Order: sequence, then structure tokens, then C-alpha cells
Amino acid sequence: MANAITRWTTWLYGERVGEDSQGNIYYRSKSAPAGGRRRRWVVYAKGGDEASRVPPEFHAWLHYTTDELPSKDAGVRYVWQQEHEANQTGAPGAYRPPGHTLRGGARDKATGDYEAWTPE
Repeated sequence: MANAITRWTTWLYGERVGEDSQGNIYYRSKSAPAGGRRRRWVVYAKGGDEASRVPPEFHAWLHYTTDELPSKDAGVRYVWQQEHEANQTGAPGAYRPPGHTLRGGARDKATGDYEAWTPE
């Protein structure tokens, strides 16, 4: 959630340019400084300020990789493509391998195909 200073700065200097499927709103400065380029930023939707929540199309725009704003129908979405998902590290949805303490700590029994190395 944007704090009061961010909201005030955005209202005073920002121009809304787009919104992604997660509700994040993207802005750029109304004017560029002398010899510079217009600043770009995002105000995250509810759920915290997590940079990995920015989809690839807007990531490219935020980092000046492209000057074109992504449109709603930008690019072809193939059946094998998944929707963008934020990084889940440290969250309840994170991957935990078998034997992880938060998965009970129990692993499958060894299959006997492992041979320990011993020096000769």
C-alpha cells in the first residue's frame, strides 16, 4: 500500500499510463528533466510491495527496455503459457521438497541404488 508521500507525489507529478491484471497501477512523470527521461513507477495493489508481482510486459516498460506500453491484447498467448505469478519464496505457497521440516520431515525410504564412496 502506497504511503501518504507516494500518493501525494503521484497525484502531483504522475500521469497514469496503465494497469495490469493484478491491479497494479503504472505511472510516468508528467515531464522530463532537462536532458533526462521521464521517470516511471508502479503503485502496487493490495497484497504488499513485491517487485516479482510485476508481469514481464510492464517490467520491460518500467526498466526502459521498451517505450511501448503493453496493451490488453498485446502478443499472442499460447495454450502452454501460464499466467504470471509472483515469487512464492517464504510464503505458504513456496515449494518444499520431500523431507522439509515444514512438510513433516519424513522422506521416502532409500531404494538401494545408492553406493557410498569410500577411499581406497
